Amino acid sequence: MIPVMIPMLGEEEAEAAAEAVRSGWVAQGPRVARFEREFAATVGAGHGVAVSSCTTALHLALVVRAVGPGDEVIVPSLSFIATANAVRYVGATPVFADVDLATGNLTVETVDAVRTPRTRAVIAVHQGGVPFDTAALRKAAAGWGLALVEDAACAAGSTAYGQPAGAGAAIAAWSFHPRKVLTTGEGGMVTVDDAEVATRLRRLREHGMNVSAADRHASAQPVLEAYLETAYNYRMTDIQAAVGLVQLGRLAGLVAQRRELAARYHELLADIDGLVPVRDPAYGQSNYQSFWVLLNPAFRTGRDEVLAELARRGVSARRGIMAAHLEPAYADVAPGPLPVTERITRDSLILPLHHRLTEDDQKHIVGVLRELAH
Repeated sequence: MIPVMIPMLGEEEAEAAAEAVRSGWVAQGPRVARFEREFAATVGAGHGVAVSSCTTALHLALVVRAVGPGDEVIVPSLSFIATANAVRYVGATPVFADVDLATGNLTVETVDAVRTPRTRAVIAVHQGGVPFDTAALRKAAAGWGLALVEDAACAAGSTAYGQPAGAGAAIAAWSFHPRKVLTTGEGGMVTVDDAEVATRLRRLREHGMNVSAADRHASAQPVLEAYLETAYNYRMTDIQAAVGLVQLGRLAGLVAQRRELAARYHELLADIDGLVPVRDPAYGQSNYQSFWVLLNPAFRTGRDEVLAELARRGVSARRGIMAAHLEPAYADVAPGPLPVTERITRDSLILPLHHRLTEDDQKHIVGVLRELAH
């Protein structure tokens, strides 16, 4: 079976994790602090705050933006359900906006269409690694007086306007899940440019303590910590950070390889009518965390049949990006029309793309699609 994704993990990651274990410091400590600094520098942010997942990163981002009950937060339905769930964690109401057909991302127009006097924030996703139009949406959000939280779960290594996708973001949330280009197994990061916000985020992830466990351990004198606010246990471990530091050193090479594989897909798929592969937007470059294709009416076979036939022929593909508003968890939400979202989630599929994918693998995958197209 050709898997849809394989994380790039090798002996260096194994040795780094083992070294952390041997050191005796396995909880949040010096490796986490180093990973925060180096990741923030890589994505063009002032400060990084490592956490347990991108979901907890999104939650904390909304907390520090003082979003709460009575507020509305505009989110794409076309995203993993965690994007909308984070809004409910703070007691606010998610409002689903439609997306651009080519990128799968929110636009100024789709956000403006659902904006109300109760809107407090927008969570915009760099979907599947395809950057949203950062310049346009950041400018619009500032003009509307709304907090913009950037869900960069899939975007490590992507660029917008010649800069890393996170550069210039007031606040962004990142994922290191194994499906992502850069992984720590589980884990996430919040990046911000404001040092005071970073300080509060660090406090919020560690039960609201005014001094971290690592700082208490390093002190030569007894430290009597205080708990300044009700907070959470959202910490990353030094074992995870040790793996992340090795992964960070691989990031540029991994993205370059994924872009080469994506270019080969584009070449092989070019003559298939009724199938539109994801591409870079005019203003940026994707890391191709996911390579999806959209089936048009001209394509003879339905999406679910395509997935079944690919599986029968040894290819593990996936349905396209989910639509949260169609899930039972959001059955109580009555969104406005979301025609593009529903089209993409119904008619798209994600093809295998990973470091072990060979040219023969890609030719086999595209050969099956070509047969199903006619």
